[in-house]
Amino acid sequence: MRDNDAMMRSHPREKTGRNDPCPCGSGRKYKHCCLRSEPAPDEGPWSRQRDASDRLTDEMMKFTARRFGEQIHEAWMAFNQALLPDSIDKHPGEHQIFFPYFLFDWDPDRPPPRRGQRPKPGVVVQAYLLEKASRLPELERLILDESIAQPISFHEVLRCDPGHGMVLRDVLIGGEAEVEEHAGSRSLRPGDLIYAQLCRLPEVTTLSRMAPISIPPDKKAEIVGLRAKLRRKIAKQNRELSAADLLRYTEEIRTVYLDIRDALRRPPQLRNTDGDPFVFHTLTFRIGSAQVAFDALAPLAWGRTKEDLLDGAERNGDGSLQSVEIDWSVKGNPMHKTWENTVLGHLKISGRTLIAEVNSANRAKRIRQEIEQRLGVYAIYLSTSSQTPEEMLKKSKHERRSRTAHEDVEADDPPLDPEVKRDFEALMQKETEGWVHQKIPALGGRTPLQAVQDPDGREIVEALLLGWERHYEEPGAPGMFRPDIDAVRRLLNLPARIGTVIH
Repeated sequence: MRDNDAMMRSHPREKTGRNDPCPCGSGRKYKHCCLRSEPAPDEGPWSRQRDASDRLTDEMMKFTARRFGEQIHEAWMAFNQALLPDSIDKHPGEHQIFFPYFLFDWDPDRPPPRRGQRPKPGVVVQAYLLEKASRLPELERLILDESIAQPISFHEVLRCDPGHGMVLRDVLIGGEAEVEEHAGSRSLRPGDLIYAQLCRLPEVTTLSRMAPISIPPDKKAEIVGLRAKLRRKIAKQNRELSAADLLRYTEEIRTVYLDIRDALRRPPQLRNTDGDPFVFHTLTFRIGSAQVAFDALAPLAWGRTKEDLLDGAERNGDGSLQSVEIDWSVKGNPMHKTWENTVLGHLKISGRTLIAEVNSANRAKRIRQEIEQRLGVYAIYLSTSSQTPEEMLKKSKHERRSRTAHEDVEADDPPLDPEVKRDFEALMQKETEGWVHQKIPALGGRTPLQAVQDPDGREIVEALLLGWERHYEEPGAPGMFRPDIDAVRRLLNLPARIGTVIH
């Protein structure tokens, strides 16, 4: 086994050394941070459970390294449901959810369970029990049994007492549990979701395993969709989903976790209102005449007359057209119903040169077709250049660093006129409230007004609104618009948020 030390640290009940980095992520040493609020090592059932769990984990890791160390890569592929998964080193913290899977669940030869049949424990824990079961202390045996018997599910944080514990709700099968969890509770808040397994002991309920990522509320739609799918699987049995069902469908549940994990770790991709990724394209043409090009392309500016466009034009000494700019725009917007028009690109005619600027590959293809159809032999295509938003940002930063202090464009920005600011905020709030009429992919193509009519849709809408609200919690630039999300809730007949999750 390549990294036995990493395996030994995989259990969420690990002990943290006094001089180790604090698990809360503060960057300080443990002894100067959260150790002060930890109970003494011999205090209470949580500490006894943690110590027993550490001993059990250490013993099982040594056993696994000796008996199954060569099969760790095979287990990693099975966990990720992929033949060529990324190395575990590229998934920080993932060992804390993978190694419990390796110990308790992994079985390369396990057939799909039949209806009503409970899956057998994994090959590692079966072999360990054959060799060690008779010598296990009672508490360690209870912990091991829970690690086999309890399903892994998605849990929503309802209440949180940082450094002590949480109240969780199982999103898939319902039911609440008060969980003692010292380190994990410091980084979670109401509305967050976790992929985890409970350990229900006589004196305390803890987490046997927990994925390293906190799932934000706006990813709840995928989990609610999974719940609906599992409910359809048992629909003919006239009963509710149960823990036994989650054990049976554990692979499908993990598929959703993996999809969410990978989506959260991918850089966000900006898209325009057509849904296309932002890639800025500049197309250059040689034209025969500025006037001919203008007459042919002016109709691309929806809602504007030639006279409007020519107001800002430049002319030669003989009165002929030298340069003019045209916004390529169309009526309305499929995403924003209140918009009168949508600007798709920008055209600039200057002498015998025409430049078209758009923000996606699809729009670049469309505008080239429009220009060539409208101008025919009077336009010769020369070139197209493109750059991503990341490339533009990098270039912009480089240019800013190259400027001298007196060229700083931000130094003397005038304050926004209060009346203009009020008009802008009113328009943006109108756009915000218009969201309730938009068809949302996460709602299956329904509008929020339609979705709140059923329990699953209502739950997803509430989660989306909570995620939206969180987006504006971070301090922003002075005067930055912050929408009134409670106004949206009122339009949907949902209760206002009061600092916890609404149910």
